[in-house]
Amino acid sequence: MKPFYLLLAALFGFGTTSAQPIRFAFVTDTHVGAPATAAEDLQRTVNDINAQTDLDFAVFTGDVTDFGSDEEFAVAKRILDGLNKKWYIFPGNHDTKWSENGCNSFRRFFGAERFAFTVGNYRFIGCGSGPNMRMSPGLVAREDVLWLRSEVEKLKGSNQPVIFMNHYPLDESLENWYLLIDELKKTNIQAAFCGHGHANRELNFEGIPGTMGRSNLRAKDEFGGYNIVTMQNDTMTFAERTPGFSTKAVWRTIVLKNHHFDPKEAAKFPRPSYQLNTQYANIKPVWAKQDSSDIGAGIVESDGFCMYPNTSGQIVALGTADGSLRWRFATGGKIYSTPAVRKNRVVVASTDGTIYCLDKRNGNLLWKQETGKPIVASPVIDRNTVFIGSSEGKFRALSLADGSVKWTFTGVKGFVESVAVFDKRKVYFGSWGSSLYALNKKTGDSVWRWTNGKIRNFSPAACVPVLVKNRLFIQTPDRTVTAIATETGREIWKTSQHKGFESMGVSADQSLIYVKCMQDSVWAIPTNSADGRGAWFVNCRFGYEISPGPLTERDGLVYVPTDEGELYTIDRENRRLLWAHKLSNAMLNRVWPLKNRRVLVTTMDGKIALLAE
Repeated sequence: MKPFYLLLAALFGFGTTSAQPIRFAFVTDTHVGAPATAAEDLQRTVNDINAQTDLDFAVFTGDVTDFGSDEEFAVAKRILDGLNKKWYIFPGNHDTKWSENGCNSFRRFFGAERFAFTVGNYRFIGCGSGPNMRMSPGLVAREDVLWLRSEVEKLKGSNQPVIFMNHYPLDESLENWYLLIDELKKTNIQAAFCGHGHANRELNFEGIPGTMGRSNLRAKDEFGGYNIVTMQNDTMTFAERTPGFSTKAVWRTIVLKNHHFDPKEAAKFPRPSYQLNTQYANIKPVWAKQDSSDIGAGIVESDGFCMYPNTSGQIVALGTADGSLRWRFATGGKIYSTPAVRKNRVVVASTDGTIYCLDKRNGNLLWKQETGKPIVASPVIDRNTVFIGSSEGKFRALSLADGSVKWTFTGVKGFVESVAVFDKRKVYFGSWGSSLYALNKKTGDSVWRWTNGKIRNFSPAACVPVLVKNRLFIQTPDRTVTAIATETGREIWKTSQHKGFESMGVSADQSLIYVKCMQDSVWAIPTNSADGRGAWFVNCRFGYEISPGPLTERDGLVYVPTDEGELYTIDRENRRLLWAHKLSNAMLNRVWPLKNRRVLVTTMDGKIALLAE
């Protein structure tokens, strides 16, 4: 008679692994699009996987492309379609951060952005991680967190062993790592995989055996590589494979077992600290809400209405006083566009390729203008004209009255992500083509184009430009602030002294620009400076910082959003930190200060709040 545990295994489809192995290819960080050999490396790996008859399937754990473009996705999909085995895939940060399609094309090309399937006794669960569109540490989208919870709920009462995969390690490099770990520990989680680090590494995620896989890229070697994973007799092994040649010796072995994690043990491990809120206890939310989606753009306020977009494709209007829902408007794509408001008109763009104008009072559609590609840029309104860039190499001027096109500039290199600024005669904007443009505001004709001459990753694209009189200021990801003459496009000065990334702002009187440094401090630089030297700085002690949220000043307070959900507020007159408040552990978007020292705040993981002293 069979032992009882084997009868259970036969009945419920789980238990110890049998002598029949499960073998699969673990491929990560293929980065199709850069370097030039990436597609060749992937094709060689696909050919090698096809030649092995004893592989059951293949997984691709993020950073499939280098810049998330449709062209790169098309190349990767064509190569992967040549596989003669089942394969499963999800995105990484490179697929979603620099996304001309607003994080929509991955699903369109590959059918899904996550997976859950069973092979043998094991349940394999995997989802990608951003940041989506905005530079910040890794973050699993709110939608994916909720999806994981639903997958865990399906396993409730089951002892089925689980293998989890994500692009990032399940540690503090991922802003919401603890949410995933806490869910996974409710299951019989036995191992976790990741990419991102481009190297084979043994890891441990709060007792969950973790493994990072090498990049498929060849780097300085002649050939790239991936890992062959074998699961047999309650053991999982990893061996690096050089495509077309040989499999190296096993470098990682995991004993597959039920760890019987106790949820109470979570207190032993690091979790985000909200000690700031105790230190500055006078700052509290007047109200706070949690959206079911990410929020990847700023909130705006007008006449008692505050409006924000979410990645479910909605514009949501709340009552400013109490956060009560006023209306929702649904689009056909994700939204990473901060709305613009003039009187009773709200203009916003969606990644469904459409620019919408809504009635602020009720959310009714007034007009829409369709374009050829997803839009991730934000509109700006100058009296009766809406200016906005898009992802098909165009920048438009539309009538605020009816959405009709006044003019279209078709010479944009790369896609537009940020918001334009304008003066009496010109409109200015940057793109992910290493370029900054000045166009005639009435005709759309090019006046000048500036470039820093660097690779696209260092483009003046995410920073919101600052325009003061005849000077335009930008901060680029090469840690450089540049002052440009608006008449000619000539550089007046540039400096890398402050080591900022993409976040800056301007004082209310326009005498200073504020530069958020990548470590702790905010610098104030006179807008009439001859060389870009700072006049003063405040050490806020926010640590390492890379988010692009602009700095904003109102009533003598400078608001500094950060990538770990903390808002720092500087007293400009006294040049000191006044208070700080932590709302989340995810990036803050552009905030909206109100009178009486109140401020509206949203976070990438879907929190909305009105803070007040």
